[in-house]
Amino acid sequence: MAKSSPTFTCTVCAAAHTKWTGKCDACGAWNSIAEEAPLSAGPKALGARGRTIPLGDLGTDEPPPPRFGSGMDELDRVLGGGLVPASALLVGGDPGIGKSTLLLQAAASFARRGLKCMYISGEEASAQVRMRAQRIGLTDAPVQLGAETNLRDILTTLDAERPGLAIIDSIQTMWLDSVEAAPGSVSQVRAAAHELVTFAKRRGVAVVLVGHVTKEGQIAGPRVIEHMVDTVLYFEGERGHQFRILRAVKNRFGPADEIGVFEMTGAGLAEVANPSALFLSDRNAPVSGSAVFAGIEGTRPVLTEIQALVAPSTLGTPRRTVVGLDGGRLSTILAVLEARCGIPFAGLDVFLNVAGGLRVNEPAADLAVAAALLSAREDVAIPPDMVLFGEISLSGALRPVSQTENRLKEASKLGFQQATLPAGSKIDVAAGMKIAEVADLTAFVGQRFGAG
Repeated sequence: MAKSSPTFTCTVCAAAHTKWTGKCDACGAWNSIAEEAPLSAGPKALGARGRTIPLGDLGTDEPPPPRFGSGMDELDRVLGGGLVPASALLVGGDPGIGKSTLLLQAAASFARRGLKCMYISGEEASAQVRMRAQRIGLTDAPVQLGAETNLRDILTTLDAERPGLAIIDSIQTMWLDSVEAAPGSVSQVRAAAHELVTFAKRRGVAVVLVGHVTKEGQIAGPRVIEHMVDTVLYFEGERGHQFRILRAVKNRFGPADEIGVFEMTGAGLAEVANPSALFLSDRNAPVSGSAVFAGIEGTRPVLTEIQALVAPSTLGTPRRTVVGLDGGRLSTILAVLEARCGIPFAGLDVFLNVAGGLRVNEPAADLAVAAALLSAREDVAIPPDMVLFGEISLSGALRPVSQTENRLKEASKLGFQQATLPAGSKIDVAAGMKIAEVADLTAFVGQRFGAG
């Protein structure tokens, strides 16, 4: 048998190398290349035969997983109805966005409802965590605190205490003595996450891991961590805004892309039961460059304001500034407006923003974005009681989107009287609204702005 050649991996970025070098070519880190043991040729002998069952019998033998509610409706919504025992969750977010505050409030809420909770911080001392708890009024919550980074000691403590929920803040500070790498490196993060997830499954403890994020907004460390855990949550928001969005991007026990909305206050994070009303609270008189989009976040309809500003540019290359939307989608919509409708944006600076700090990823926002851009360019205000939604194809046609009824019901509940949407949308009950169905973008421009 041919002898397997050794492999070398960067402990910072996990890049593979054929030989040892002092500097990693991928990330530029020095003295980070380590040799990995080759894979074994497999087991020497066959193991015991595993038990299999027919797929149709799963429903009779396996009851649905039990859930423990926190009493925080927005958090329970994102979790899919509550916390599942023996589950592993990963929570990421920008520094200072409020991850520790949210999880401390969640631990206090679970503990007050009878679940034994432990909060272990590797970044702060216990006194610092107590100060935060005192500031937001949680000193009476029966939560056990710990300040430790040695994973072996943490697992020993958890095995002895057997809590129902353990929060590790953060996974990048954990240190496993069997791995020869610095805390926060790829090897340490991967090994620590594996040990904690295995412990959660073996002992029936729900474990929440806090993860740092990179400048691109992704959770730092190897991507395999997101595959290990059952649920991945991102805590989003702009520091200049008081709103915070808890978004599920992966959930084995509930719907993905569900969101929970919170407001940062002096007493911690407050739940927002009706985010649509909050995001639209600053709308007063009609103004050009503003359009209301009826979107869907997970299972919840949310209305948000799309704001646009178009101004003559003094630069050779006009600026395209986007906040809360995909910049590539803006370029596509501008190209369709010019090619299909004959409305150029050359020589004009374009600024686009989603009010309230929410990030919109739906293609259904295309029509609202186009309406806001045209409104700003022509200085013609969209009626303040109108909502818009629809996907724009490259041919300029408007494509119907899902959950039209839920979008219209949410808009009607907030007092909107008109809606513009693609032709062919499935509408059973218009909820007393005046519905305008448009086949393509050219027809919309002619109908709303008298051109095209």
